[in-house]
Amino acid sequence: MTMTQKILAHAAGFSTVEAGYLILVRPDRVLGNDITAPVAINEFREMGATRVYDPARISLVMDHFAPNKDIKAAAQCKLCRDFAHEMGISGFYDGGAMGIEHVLLPELGLVTAGDVVIGADSHTCTYGALGAFATGVGSTDMAVAIKTGKAWFKVPEAIRIVLTGKLNAWVSGKDLILSIIGSIGVDGALYQSMEFCGPGVATLSMSDRLCICNMAIEAGAKNGIFPVDERTIAFLEEVGAQVPVVFTADEDAEYVSTIEIDLGAITPTVAFPHLPENARTFEGGLPASYSLQGSSSAQDPIGFIPIDQVVIGSCTNGRLEDLQIAAEILRGRKIAPNLRVIIIPGTQKVYLDAMAQGLLRVFVEAGALVSTPTCGPCLGGHMGILAAGERAVATTNRNFVGRMGHTESEVYLASPAVAAASAVCGCITDPRTLM
Repeated sequence: MTMTQKILAHAAGFSTVEAGYLILVRPDRVLGNDITAPVAINEFREMGATRVYDPARISLVMDHFAPNKDIKAAAQCKLCRDFAHEMGISGFYDGGAMGIEHVLLPELGLVTAGDVVIGADSHTCTYGALGAFATGVGSTDMAVAIKTGKAWFKVPEAIRIVLTGKLNAWVSGKDLILSIIGSIGVDGALYQSMEFCGPGVATLSMSDRLCICNMAIEAGAKNGIFPVDERTIAFLEEVGAQVPVVFTADEDAEYVSTIEIDLGAITPTVAFPHLPENARTFEGGLPASYSLQGSSSAQDPIGFIPIDQVVIGSCTNGRLEDLQIAAEILRGRKIAPNLRVIIIPGTQKVYLDAMAQGLLRVFVEAGALVSTPTCGPCLGGHMGILAAGERAVATTNRNFVGRMGHTESEVYLASPAVAAASAVCGCITDPRTLM
């Protein structure tokens, strides 16, 4: 079995499973936010439920339209707040305890290796970086899970991604996952597990791994997952997570395909509108060594693209390491004229740590705005909506039509390094040219 299959088999009480099996599992954590949880709560009521299966295993995070941007958003959060109080759910995060959900839960030690985590948010796959099986579900599935403590899955097939070498300076996990999606396409891993392995894994930071797994869904994957190594264990111990249960893939595990990637061959990568698969590099192509399908857009150089806004944050790149990278480029520099730059720390702790390190001063002195933690601009909610004809470089995870505002706006996905360099120059810029 693969790593994912072993976790699912254990959670279902089976000694073995195969790809395609339909199984019922008991999730270790069920997650909802201020957009998806209200739908689940209403469905929960419709089922006639009066108690949740385990208040300690449910997390409700107000992060998408929070701080409340309007009356409807306030009503959504109030519904969640009242439900949490009624059901005795202590894991309700709002106000000063808030954060972007997929940055907050790992920080609080609420997920550990071997867990099964489901969330009514597609980027729940983030927690695969910790050696957990984590995936997004619909609000109705969330309602059933918080009532019964059960969730059903079809056991996925898997793609093995073997990493060797080491990323070069100013290249990060964001560049790697954009390169992979650019190679295999947005449906290249449809309902499959993206399982990372190889000696290159040890060179990736936890922030890199969390970013990579976060965007597994953008390749259509059911989940992304990394092996549990010394770095994983150290992180879990630091945040006070429960003792991990470590699963490893069998040597004879079956994979539908294998991709081999030399991390040293990855260069700064940008996904053009309006799909994450429209990946381009400043060199004008992606490494042919692992390109399975390749897209015509991936062979075109980036060129001169003037921009109106930069967003650095989100559940993809709102961690302290991301802000440190951006600050290193922005320190002593000024943001280009007529350009809006919004920096969004992923949690209150990230905000405080960035403050203690002087990063917030760097951002403000450069001419950027610093926001409280929120998903706001990523989904076109608030805190950075685009007008018709405007372009943004964002460290977010999606660039669909109208994702950040008007349907005639454009979003270019990039790493914190590319975003910060672009903020200085006013156009999409290779950070290597500034450092």
